Amino acid sequence: MSFWTDKNVLVTGATGLLGSHMVEELLARGAAPVCLVRDGVPRSLFHGRGLDRRCVSVQGQLEDYPLLERVINEHEIEAVFHLGAQTIVGTAGRNPLSTWEANVRGSYNLLEACRRNERKVRRVVVASSDKAYGDQPVLPYTEASPLEGRFPYDCSKSCTDLIARCYFDSYQLPVCVTRCGNLFGPGDLNWNRIIPGTVRSVVRGERPVVRSDGTFVRDYVYVGDAVAAYLELAEQMDRPEVVGEAFNFSDERPQSVLEIVDRVLGHMDARALAPVILGEASREIREQFLASEKARRVLGWRPRHGLDEGLQRTIAWYRELLGAA
Repeated sequence: MSFWTDKNVLVTGATGLLGSHMVEELLARGAAPVCLVRDGVPRSLFHGRGLDRRCVSVQGQLEDYPLLERVINEHEIEAVFHLGAQTIVGTAGRNPLSTWEANVRGSYNLLEACRRNERKVRRVVVASSDKAYGDQPVLPYTEASPLEGRFPYDCSKSCTDLIARCYFDSYQLPVCVTRCGNLFGPGDLNWNRIIPGTVRSVVRGERPVVRSDGTFVRDYVYVGDAVAAYLELAEQMDRPEVVGEAFNFSDERPQSVLEIVDRVLGHMDARALAPVILGEASREIREQFLASEKARRVLGWRPRHGLDEGLQRTIAWYRELLGAA
């Protein structure tokens, strides 16, 4: 028997990188996931590992409020992991409205539906982002740093974050917020991200392409560590020092884009494929990384996988997916 045995858990964004791994771990712990799926993604882990056949799958969008209220009520949802969002910075820059519809309206729709069913819903974990902090003069970000997202995607996560904590302060809805660095791992099919894109280029014998000048600095968090963080946080939300709080999750070893590319090339014995540097990135912050002291102190959380171990696991998955030896 685990904490999650027989619990009805709603996971939004279930076909995404984090969502797929979250559903798989919830099933392993005996939970009964109910998954909100907008688009069918045949190559996702959610479908590729048959997770869709082991849980309730609801086709729909976060923008559809009546659907959310029906799902939470009819499936007697006890816990929610709100992971669904438009997560690509470039997509948000090209079309901010669709990003704000999914990320902002979608979030307040979900939180309102939870509030309307608060007798059943006992814990809600909302995925914010390190991008919610915006461009700060002092790094690393701590949870006390202001939320000042200025670019379209960053702004959407600042709004999501503030709305979530508003529902706790105003309605005592049991909500916590997570702020992670850049997630990576098996199952990420967003090829414009640096790790998937670099691996695919190497498999094809091509030089990887870097959109920026390569000096942009970020945290990189292995998806398995993020799943463990979310579950640990949700399990501890009965504690008054946890519920209503935001937590940063990071391995606290920030890397530049070129450093990440070099690590991937090294693990794939492909350093001869020097990256093509475009220097075209815009509406992005040059340096952002997180402090996770609060998560260590309050939750006892630490990442279990180093960056290199995570990259090795990730590269092996992509090699199999792409048919490489």
